[in-house]
Amino acid sequence: MLVRSCLLSIWKWVDPIYFSFTRLQYLCHDQKGKGVFRVRLTRYKGKNVVLSDGVTISKKDFLLKIHLHNIRLLLESPGNSNELSKGRGIFSQVYSMPLLAEFILNHPEEARIKGIIGITLINKGFGPLFECIQPENKLYNWFKKTQQLPIYLLSCSKVSVSNIKSHHPVYLMMPKGKLMEKYKQPI
Repeated sequence: MLVRSCLLSIWKWVDPIYFSFTRLQYLCHDQKGKGVFRVRLTRYKGKNVVLSDGVTISKKDFLLKIHLHNIRLLLESPGNSNELSKGRGIFSQVYSMPLLAEFILNHPEEARIKGIIGITLINKGFGPLFECIQPENKLYNWFKKTQQLPIYLLSCSKVSVSNIKSHHPVYLMMPKGKLMEKYKQPI
């Protein structure tokens, strides 16, 4: 527990430095503490994907990439013990979803943005919100798993080799239309 606390303290200080070197943005510039997402516009680089509503995401399509503000989530909810409760806990904060819809509507590239995408090792509990798609590139999977493993280890209560082996990165995707239908604030 002491090691975890020390690592979280270090991460809390390093995170603003990391943020300053990325192209990430807060959803609301004046309310940095509001919402659990930090975002950036990206072009999709994977294989073509057809989502459940028929929207096709193709190479070079514009997507808004969502990054969870992990350190904030870990500091606010240290008691979540299993993957399903972690996923539900993160997205019980759905106030971030209307902010995400508003961000896209006000973005200069709004017409070209086809949806939102994120990648995570925690892939349970997101079904009602996102479609989970496993990336096909094995090297990319290995890289993302290695990159996200420290976050996963800090957030789980029981660590085992079999548990680590059973987790694979997944894309969380949602077409823009579904996001707007569910979360766009009435004018």
